[in-house]
Amino acid sequence: MIILDGLFSLDWRTWAGLVLAIPVLVHLVPYLRDPYGFRRFPGPSIAALSDIWLGRVAGEGHRSERVHELHQKHGTFIRIAPNHLSVADPDALQIVYGHGTGTLKANFYDAFVSIQRGLFNTRSRLQHARKRKIVSAIFSQKNVLEFEPHVRHHLSALFGQWDRLCDGGVKGISGDEGEGGWSGRDGRVWFDCLPWYNYLAFDIIGDLAFGAPFGMLVACKDSAPVAISQKAAMAGYGDTEGAVEVQHFPAVQVLNDRGEYSATMGVLPPSWRPLAKKLPWFARGSAAVQRLAGIAVAAVAKRLAAPAADRVDLLAKLQEGRDDDGQPMGREELTAEALTQLIAGSDTTSNSSCAITYHLARNQHAQRALQQELDAALANEDDPVTSFEAVKRLPYLDAVINEALRVHATSGIGLPRLVPPGGLTVSGHHFPEGAVLSVPTYTIHRDPKVWGEDVDAFRPERWFEQDKAEIQKAFNPFSFGPRSCVGRNLASLELLVIVASIFHRYHFVLEDPDKQLETREGFLRKPVDCMVGMKRRQL
Repeated sequence: MIILDGLFSLDWRTWAGLVLAIPVLVHLVPYLRDPYGFRRFPGPSIAALSDIWLGRVAGEGHRSERVHELHQKHGTFIRIAPNHLSVADPDALQIVYGHGTGTLKANFYDAFVSIQRGLFNTRSRLQHARKRKIVSAIFSQKNVLEFEPHVRHHLSALFGQWDRLCDGGVKGISGDEGEGGWSGRDGRVWFDCLPWYNYLAFDIIGDLAFGAPFGMLVACKDSAPVAISQKAAMAGYGDTEGAVEVQHFPAVQVLNDRGEYSATMGVLPPSWRPLAKKLPWFARGSAAVQRLAGIAVAAVAKRLAAPAADRVDLLAKLQEGRDDDGQPMGREELTAEALTQLIAGSDTTSNSSCAITYHLARNQHAQRALQQELDAALANEDDPVTSFEAVKRLPYLDAVINEALRVHATSGIGLPRLVPPGGLTVSGHHFPEGAVLSVPTYTIHRDPKVWGEDVDAFRPERWFEQDKAEIQKAFNPFSFGPRSCVGRNLASLELLVIVASIFHRYHFVLEDPDKQLETREGFLRKPVDCMVGMKRRQL
């Protein structure tokens, strides 16, 4: 009673001070207790007390670069949140992400769930094993080769549009002034190649994941149908075409907004997220989550309403898949996995294709060396779109793609993992259960001890000069272990066929040779634009 009487006698200024002090004490007590032994490691002061620092950095769109700067200044270990340590050591990749270490995905991935948990965002080891058994079989090399005709078909459609540009400098295809490109100096067509790579990637993955392309290459426009009444569609009311109410939205922009939103929301404490979602600056991202799910719902509903009996694609393979109990995926799970494939197979392909184009346009000696190899290998081919078989063993092509994935890793952030019971020893330090560790790909790909002092230079020749085992150990475009990219075979086929075909047919220069490739990072690092001059090669 004496304590209560004392509290009630305080003036408003003292009460205000106490209220303001509570959040500080909430963060200070764990810091003083230091349950994970993180206080000994450097990092921003606010990051030791709160997730606010990492949330702000993620929201600014340059998380990988900011964390990299801290590693350059302080070394291997950087504390980037109260319970999260970034470890810039290639040897840590196998420990943090590899098979048999027992690490699990952190609650960061909860922010990426929309329809239901899929292979990417499930945190349950049992559920992940079940889903991966079904999905990994779909991406076997044998199955991926069956998808190749779809890739080549849409690349041929891209060439049809680009040849029109080269022949006549078409302006404003489908009414979008300047979207297609314009004629100019040196007999080239000058345009931003990023939207075209987006159209190509979305049409390919739409065709594979949902049974029909979005039609972006034909329309030269970013647009996709989105289910408005998702619950009704998921309940099975989409049994006939047109029964699902749809509207059209720009799918590329929706995907970008969703990536930035979820990557920022994911680094906030789970208890903060419901409140953060109500803040006005998160409204666009929150809407993007629903619209992206709506794209999958509309596309799957349409496909299930009119199944294609003889069609070979990802959705057909997902429908055929069975778990250990012989059970297929339900409609909701099927839609969630199709959405995962849409996200994983669109942005990654377009980002990487754009980055490769930028670096080859900026480094003309590398473009010439690649084209000499392609001219020799494809001299007897009549089809402008090459086959995977014709280019799968070209060493310089392989080096160009690997070097671009090193310099511009489409996923550059350190993917967070929870230390399992018993703890982990990483780079000479032991960490207890519950700590969050990550290994930043952006920084690992710039380790001078592995890659040499010219780590920021795009130089494919380094892949022939340095120890292959050493550089492969530090090369992380698809992650490691049981959570590595399940679609790696498809991604490799796409990039080999796309890059070989495009650079065999066209020559590129940069509009501004001194301009760095500007990026913005959500979950993935995405180029902002890439202005190039293009012309047909004389073969």
